[in-house]
Amino acid sequence: MRPLRVLVIAAAALLAAAPMARACDAGSFRPADQPPFGGQTTTLSRPLPPGIRIPGFRLTPGQATAIATEALTPRGSVHRFETRTRTGAGLPQQWQVDYLDGEGNDIGQVVIDDAGACVLEKWTGTQVDTKLARGYPGAVSGKASSWWIWLPLCVLFLAPFVDPRRPLRLIHLDLLALLGFSVSLAFFNHAQIGASVALVYPVLAYVFLRMLIAGFRPIESRDRLLPLAPRSWLVAGIVALVAFHTAYIATQGKVIDVGLAGVIGADRLVKGDDVYGAGASSGMPIRGDVYGPVNYLAYVPFEQAFPWSGRWDDVSAARAAALGFELLTALALFGLGRRVRAGPEGQTLGIALAYAWLAFPFTLYALGSSFNDGLVAFLVVCCLLVLASPPARGAMSALAGLTKFGPLILAPLFAAGHGERRARPLILFAIAFLAAAAIVTIPLLPDGGFRELYDRSLGYQASRGSPFSAWGQAPSLHFLQTVSKVFAVGLAALFFFLPRRRSTAQIAALAAALLIAVQVTANHWFYPYVIWFAPLVLVAVFTRQRGPEPTMRRR
Repeated sequence: MRPLRVLVIAAAALLAAAPMARACDAGSFRPADQPPFGGQTTTLSRPLPPGIRIPGFRLTPGQATAIATEALTPRGSVHRFETRTRTGAGLPQQWQVDYLDGEGNDIGQVVIDDAGACVLEKWTGTQVDTKLARGYPGAVSGKASSWWIWLPLCVLFLAPFVDPRRPLRLIHLDLLALLGFSVSLAFFNHAQIGASVALVYPVLAYVFLRMLIAGFRPIESRDRLLPLAPRSWLVAGIVALVAFHTAYIATQGKVIDVGLAGVIGADRLVKGDDVYGAGASSGMPIRGDVYGPVNYLAYVPFEQAFPWSGRWDDVSAARAAALGFELLTALALFGLGRRVRAGPEGQTLGIALAYAWLAFPFTLYALGSSFNDGLVAFLVVCCLLVLASPPARGAMSALAGLTKFGPLILAPLFAAGHGERRARPLILFAIAFLAAAAIVTIPLLPDGGFRELYDRSLGYQASRGSPFSAWGQAPSLHFLQTVSKVFAVGLAALFFFLPRRRSTAQIAALAAALLIAVQVTANHWFYPYVIWFAPLVLVAVFTRQRGPEPTMRRR
């Protein structure tokens, strides 16, 4: 094929002189409101020949192509280009020019404003197919990651647990590590995906190693959990944070494709339609059958309270579900603190856990776009709440695992509980696990049975391409990805046997390490995944502090 630039120059010579490429103001056009970030959908025409006139459009396809090519020369061998119109409700007249290689892969894309004859967007590489990698302002979680919200939350998260008289306390470093994902997020927000991915793994590695140590060598500290802050301040903070989160999701929150999928699946479930299968996403703006059955079941009460309208509007059910999962996790953490410790010390621990969860910036980040990851956090914490009962923890392990599948890695750890490896508790665990899995899965099975269910959900998730991992950034590392998968499975098997006896705090630490290990194997890693293991890390870190609290002496 002749080089693309020769084709464009030849086409432009046959047409009227094309306007020079220049960037322009998008005006009311907000890419952050389009799928997968919102419901402002666009319609693309078929590819158009260069010289025709389109009613309502100022430019011809050839002129739009010339503007696009002057603005962008894609890397690689361009086989052909396709020029289309972009239209939609409330959308200015636009053109989209796609540059394709010999295999039909889209290696470059330019969006042109028709009225201004100027460039709105231009993308190459993975940012062509992955809109999530484009750094659209406010696309994910709206204003939640703005510095004037994020930094105060970081301070609120740290302040009650910092002792300025002893700056080298290990808890300071552990909490800072959880906040360390913020550095990667900052690069992600500016579309620096290579840097954002590279900065995730050192933080994951630190937290993973710390949780391994806490799981195998628990060392209690005589330091106070709350060096300076009275417990009453944390209670007031919880009330304020709940009010803030509720107001934020009601007024500033978004619903991206993840939350929408849960609502659509719940709506189809209630109506008796297929949740999984080729026809499950018919007529929908997204493909939604990619999560576990528990995810869709959990959305049912919220969808019944705020019925799905059939349109990607504010989707109140998804917002309510995300807030509900978050608040239930806070309540479960409070209950867990009281269960781990008796009396006033347990109340202080529970309050501190609930407060830290709500103040953790990534909790608001997940809430701000109505992600479903709060459901994972809630069910994993519930597994810790029911550790004393083999059947209960078996059923809860199944429910947690069948949300987004990653938590299935925790089943061997929870099967052994505090060290109960006798036949009877293991049999009770297994029966409850299988029964719960069958109850939530069988009613949702598609016509193709378990094989189709796997292909539509876990199989799709495991095979999806994504630039948000080391494996997506460097496909040559595929062999290491295989090694990481074997390592995660081996670690899960090891944690069934070791340590022989373990406390709830140790189990929380080992569970956090396992979740990190399984996340590292994934092709797609994203920031809401932090809240899968963050509550477990807080449990492991906070229970280490056994010093007396000032509030206890007043009770």
